[in-house]
Amino acid sequence: MTMDTKPIPKINEDSRPFWEGCKAHELRFQKCNKCGHVRWPPAIICPECHAKDTTWITAAGHGRVYTYVVYHVAYHPGFKGELPYVVAIVELPEGPRIFTNIIGCGTDEVYCDMEVEVVWDDVTVELTLPKFRPVR
Repeated sequence: MTMDTKPIPKINEDSRPFWEGCKAHELRFQKCNKCGHVRWPPAIICPECHAKDTTWITAAGHGRVYTYVVYHVAYHPGFKGELPYVVAIVELPEGPRIFTNIIGCGTDEVYCDMEVEVVWDDVTVELTLPKFRPVR
C-alpha cells in the first residue's frame, strides 16, 4: 500500500459474514437468537443478554443520519482528493448504528435525521464498502 492509497478494513472471522454480505450488496448483521438484539460490530456474545447463539440477518438498507461531521482536512493522504467529505453514523431501523460516508449530495445538504439509503462502492474485487445517499 502506498501513502496515497486509502486504508481498508481488516477482515477477521467475526466480521467476515458482514463483508461477504457487502460484496453481495447486502447489509448483514448478527441477531441474538435469545433476545432478538441486532448488533454491530459482531461479537462472540450478545451485549444485552450474553447469549452466544446468533443468526446473520439482512437489513433493509435504509436509515437516518444519527450524527455526522464534514472533513475539510485529510488526516490520511488517501482521502486528500475527496475533500470535503462527510463521515456519519447512520441508525438503521433494525437497531445497529453504522459508521459510513454520506455521498450523492453536497456537504452542506446533510443533516441529522436525514433519510438515507445504502449504495455500494466496489473498491476492489475483494472489498465492497457500504455508503449512504439521501432518499429523494
